[in-house]
Amino acid sequence: MEFENKVIDEKRQGEALLKKNIPGAKKKMFLESYGCQMNFADSEVVASILMNEGYTTTDNFKEADVIFVNTCAIRENAESRVRQRLQDYKKVKKNNPNALIGVLGCMAERLKSQFLEQEKLVDIVVGPDAYRDLPNLIETAEGGQKAINVILSKEETYADITPVRLDQNGVSAFISIMRGCDNMCSFCVVPFTRGRERSRDPESIVKEVREAFENGYREVTLLGQNVDSYIWAGGGLKKEILTEEQRREAVTFAQLLEKVALIHPDLRVRFSTSHPKDMTDDVLYTMAKYENICKYIHLPVQSGNSEILDKMNRGYTREWYLDRIAAIRRIMPDAAISSDVISGFCGETEEQHRDTLSLMEAVRYDFAYMFAYSERPKTLAERKYKDDVPEDVKKRRLTEIVDLQRKHSEERTRQGVGKVHRVLIENESKKSATQWSGRNSQNTTVVFDKGNFKKGDYVNVLATSCTTSTLIGEVVN
Repeated sequence: MEFENKVIDEKRQGEALLKKNIPGAKKKMFLESYGCQMNFADSEVVASILMNEGYTTTDNFKEADVIFVNTCAIRENAESRVRQRLQDYKKVKKNNPNALIGVLGCMAERLKSQFLEQEKLVDIVVGPDAYRDLPNLIETAEGGQKAINVILSKEETYADITPVRLDQNGVSAFISIMRGCDNMCSFCVVPFTRGRERSRDPESIVKEVREAFENGYREVTLLGQNVDSYIWAGGGLKKEILTEEQRREAVTFAQLLEKVALIHPDLRVRFSTSHPKDMTDDVLYTMAKYENICKYIHLPVQSGNSEILDKMNRGYTREWYLDRIAAIRRIMPDAAISSDVISGFCGETEEQHRDTLSLMEAVRYDFAYMFAYSERPKTLAERKYKDDVPEDVKKRRLTEIVDLQRKHSEERTRQGVGKVHRVLIENESKKSATQWSGRNSQNTTVVFDKGNFKKGDYVNVLATSCTTSTLIGEVVN
């Protein structure tokens, strides 16, 4: 984050992944993922590694031989939920003492041996760059020893591993294009839990996307903590050490987007997440050029005040951010924009809070992820600043942010009524078994009667009404 805030998708927290059956498999694993889309993509890498060892996945943790929780460390409440789930899983050992419990991902990297030694909740602790070592760690744990590997890597991208698609709908796939983060935002733990930034070979990305399309997927989301800083010059060389010639010949994010878009016009392309300081007009012009690149950008602002942005070490000012918004509106007038907003960061005054509200009024986001500031251990903010905004003030400011965004979301959604939207069918509607649900290019959910259509179909839907964030309509020719 910029995945640091986009990362929490409350609707998907704690979602168990689908069961896959492999003939002759003797052992079962249960995978549960929390937090960001990157974690869900990582779980697919884990599934691939262990399936090669003869495992199959199950959606019933009580019958699993190994239980893995892929964790998020972005906010304290996310860690609290994971701890509660681990307590629940620990009870499984009463009936199945040989079952192993493991924690994966960012929380494993942050807390390391604390899970094993102090809390005694798990048998295995594995950081985001150590998933290849899982077979050895399981073997160690089966021998009665605690197993841990949280070594961060400067090279690991898992580019050679074909993920096992464990998503629920079989239509949308997540594709990791890079790992780690170099931004060092003062409030964020991601650089400490996922290591330094490194990009993945573009040909391996194109190959994975093409295979997903050939297997029936009709949408991919390219993932990275900061996709705009993606660059490949061969061998994963860091952009800071590239010569001018290497930089000219390197594959940029805009060029990668084009390579993926050209795979097939019926393949929708999304990406997450962008960083305001790195987003270039090249990316915007590429998005505008190809119809199958969705006209939706998640551009986290965090605060509308330049002084707070400087404290956050965001690398841009309010004016810079608004310039990027103006560029999006100029190059893609029909684009939808969403954001992340933090209320009550260290030392934030009422005037600085009002700057955030005024920026929201200026941009009028389609959607936003909004949170009260939560101090995270080992971050620059914890070491350098005092978390001095009272909790009740944080909550009141957050309420004001949420109320304003709800108003803007409803306004933006209402603008889609009376228009025809090309929708990719993804799932059955949550409220009615007789309706389908999908999204348009701008990432707005559209609901309509099923008819004779199926998942993965594209349909044109005339929006006739809406809720705050959902369009309701009927299929037209």
